[in-house]
Amino acid sequence: MPDHLENRLRPFTTDEFDAAFACLSEGFGEDIVDVEGDRMVFEPERTLGLWDGDRVVATSGIYSRDITIPGAVVPFAAVTLVSVAGTHRRQGVLTAMMRRQLREVHERGTEPIAALYASEATIYGRFGYGLASYQGQLKGETQQMQLRPEVDTGSGRVHPVEEKDFRSAAIPLYDAIRPETPGLLSRSNRWWDSLLTDPEKQRNGRTARRYLLHTEADGTVTGFALFRRKTDWADSGPDGTVFVTELHAAHTAARAALWQYFLSMDLVRHLSVPLAGRDDPLRHMLSDARAVGMSQGDGLYVRVVDVGTALAARRYPSTIDLILDVEDHFCPWNAGRWRLTGGPSYGRCVRTDGDPDLALSAETLGAVYLGDTSLGTLAAAGRVREITPGALAAATTAFGWPVATYSPEGF
Repeated sequence: MPDHLENRLRPFTTDEFDAAFACLSEGFGEDIVDVEGDRMVFEPERTLGLWDGDRVVATSGIYSRDITIPGAVVPFAAVTLVSVAGTHRRQGVLTAMMRRQLREVHERGTEPIAALYASEATIYGRFGYGLASYQGQLKGETQQMQLRPEVDTGSGRVHPVEEKDFRSAAIPLYDAIRPETPGLLSRSNRWWDSLLTDPEKQRNGRTARRYLLHTEADGTVTGFALFRRKTDWADSGPDGTVFVTELHAAHTAARAALWQYFLSMDLVRHLSVPLAGRDDPLRHMLSDARAVGMSQGDGLYVRVVDVGTALAARRYPSTIDLILDVEDHFCPWNAGRWRLTGGPSYGRCVRTDGDPDLALSAETLGAVYLGDTSLGTLAAAGRVREITPGALAAATTAFGWPVATYSPEGF
């Protein structure tokens, strides 16, 4: 890969935001409109661009955010805005951007991992990103979706609110529950501003965004949801759909009450949850588990930027003491042997000269980092080599996590 490409990359300025998004629009083959939400969170100092004359031909960027991982919250590089113009593909441009970006994250020293959503599944593995979470669209017919008799909706109430009232109530609850669920991201005020922008051109015929709160008798907010509706009619009568964008709850009764609200809506026959976690509890709350279906896809791809810091940051549901032989050609500072010790309340990972127990790539390590992808499954796929008998079973258990990953927002 020619070094001159890396040297030609430079950050965008604030005034070059529109030029960056014009390149992104070309790269994705679509008109990107109503980008004010993106403008609110744009970090020009963490972008990279390539120019051919006065034309932008490649873009990449990072958002500085925190992410919940098993047992902890860490800063991470949220990789975004990645595009290369068709005229400059297969010339090493993407590789140059990814290499420089990861090197700069490593040198920054504050973000042990990077993560992204991939437009194509084959692109980022060669840069060490592993498929770390799964999500998909939940869909069902509301008339067939009845909560199980033992599911208690509690004594609280669900009520619609305006955005200003929603925001002041939802933010403290989100911040309180965020550390419990791997995949949830920090949201500063400007990220809430971006999230709650609601340009009409992005509604696809649906209503404006609507807001729900679940409150207890004493007024404590214990749940919230964001949704849209779309009215339709069939020969047999109303045939509307409710689209649930996010649903968060502090306890099961609040969660059940919010779902019951959606399942009981007048003129609605269809429920759609576009970005549900792979193990969303809704299916298990229904009398008929087949009443809701899921089209599963990939979610976050994680890149371990600094092995020692990343593995020490997370927690492990069972005690682990293993030596990992990590292969990493793209970020050579990670390559070599690492002794990982940890448990439910601690993690430690340091360089060692000891004999390895498992051999795996940085891509595989990223895939298991959030606890949603099984190390044992990747071993069955030929991506982990067990050197010490029993090491694979111990590591598979230790890299799991009892709380399913959920990441309902893109970036």
